[in-house]
Amino acid sequence: MDTGVIEGGLNVTLTIRLLMHGKEVGSIIGKKGESVKKMREESGARINISEGNCPERIITLAGPTNAIFKAFAMIIDKLEEVVLKLEVPPASSFQSAGITGLWLHSWLHIIFIQKDISSSMTNSTAASRPPVTLRLVVPASQCGSLIGKGGCKIKEIRESTGAQVQVAGDMLPNSTERAITIAGIPQSIIECVKQICVVMLESPPKGVTIPYRPKPSSSPVIFAGGQAYTIQGQYAIPQPDLTKLHQLAMQQSHFPMTHGNTGFSAGLDASAQTTSHELTIPNDLIGCIIGRQGAKINEIRQMSGAQIKIANPVEGSTDRQVTITGSAASISLAQYLINVRLSSETGGMGSS
Repeated sequence: MDTGVIEGGLNVTLTIRLLMHGKEVGSIIGKKGESVKKMREESGARINISEGNCPERIITLAGPTNAIFKAFAMIIDKLEEVVLKLEVPPASSFQSAGITGLWLHSWLHIIFIQKDISSSMTNSTAASRPPVTLRLVVPASQCGSLIGKGGCKIKEIRESTGAQVQVAGDMLPNSTERAITIAGIPQSIIECVKQICVVMLESPPKGVTIPYRPKPSSSPVIFAGGQAYTIQGQYAIPQPDLTKLHQLAMQQSHFPMTHGNTGFSAGLDASAQTTSHELTIPNDLIGCIIGRQGAKINEIRQMSGAQIKIANPVEGSTDRQVTITGSAASISLAQYLINVRLSSETGGMGSS
């Protein structure tokens, strides 16, 4: 792979989005914002950190490639510092405190979680450095190019950088983006992200991208007057991303657009008539609609407000019948979300 566009492409502007937990973000911000201020000044990159009232936060890096990767390297160094602070006490201190071997095992597991680094990293220099783990957020429409046919591209990136790379099968909630988890020593991660960026530049996103925005907690979704809202306490909070999903669904469906509804009902327009719509989905794809322990189908139900029933498999049939019941708006949104899941799955075969 030619990474010249990344190494020397000063005229190429990139945007990298990282998904991190609060403690990780705290180390990057520093006391009174001193650390992130230093990163901005020394790298020349624009660094934006999303609001802090969520368990997860998005860090956005934007600017020329040289500035981006200078800032990115500084962020990796901070994450490595966090890992290094998790020092393992001597075994004698566990014994003197009466802590059992199970507790010792758990402690080691916490510190070295996701330490599944390739065998090429077993030399003394690499082995002495603990692995760092981070997550990129990218449009789901680009993940197929990153994975490659039969997983060939992602395998190539793993082998050439020594980093572990995993593309999430599900999209992040209320978005059309997926998380890419990368683990390894700092230099491996930096090289891995450079190669991922090359693929992203060569294969721009298709269609509309709904960005992932971490939310404090899941809340009931309602539609009223063509707008989506979540209920928080006694208030209805507008959700522009869900509204955009709703509008996209209506544009791509055979149901007419409706306006002016002002009634409130859990996920449904109160004035809308309840109807049903049936879909046929191949058996080998039904799993991506249901999700692990039904998580994905429940999310689609909550976002759309529609009732979704998947028929039991029929002997001799290669398809499953899916019945969607609700208002025209809810059915359209549910159908759109299902189609997005199917497109994501068929475009990303080989991710595992």
